[in-house]
Amino acid sequence: MTVESPDSIPDGALVVDAQRGRRDAREELARRYRRPAFLFAYQLLGNRDDALDVAQDAMLKFFSSLERFESHRPVQPWLFRIVRNRAVDVVRRQKIRRAGSLDDPERAHEPAARPEASPELQAQKRQLQAKVWEAIHRLPEKQREILVLRDYQDLAYAEISTVLGIPKGTVMSRLHGARKALRTAVAGLLGGKDG
Repeated sequence: MTVESPDSIPDGALVVDAQRGRRDAREELARRYRRPAFLFAYQLLGNRDDALDVAQDAMLKFFSSLERFESHRPVQPWLFRIVRNRAVDVVRRQKIRRAGSLDDPERAHEPAARPEASPELQAQKRQLQAKVWEAIHRLPEKQREILVLRDYQDLAYAEISTVLGIPKGTVMSRLHGARKALRTAVAGLLGGKDG
């Protein structure tokens, strides 16, 4: 008898087992999706503490509503929709509390440059990444979240449609507008330089 590796079990099978009350299936789903939930929240909010709170809250909501989930559907878009809704709530509360913005100087969204790159190239890459994230966080919420879902979370248009609850055509047009706005914002931060 061979023992199946937890990584080789499809999400749908884990969902069914979790719905039947198997604790190991719930733990495996949590292990698989805890980090992606946090990273998505962090990319939306730009603040580690808020992102941790949102991810934890989203995971709790995910498991509390698991019995309603259809196991043939992909888990990540469903979970990301929960994360997004929780992040929107956090942003609204922050705006009410301090009428502030999402800007946070502590942004390390991207991994450092490859070790084989020169120190100068690594520094330039980190500076450019910081400028790109600064520009992303200056964009309106709808543009920011669609860029993060497509370009940083690598979700397909149909999955983004599910997460945001909008038609696929709207995803494509909104993404086009967001990318154009990001190019303009980055160029402005770089002093009008293009590219």
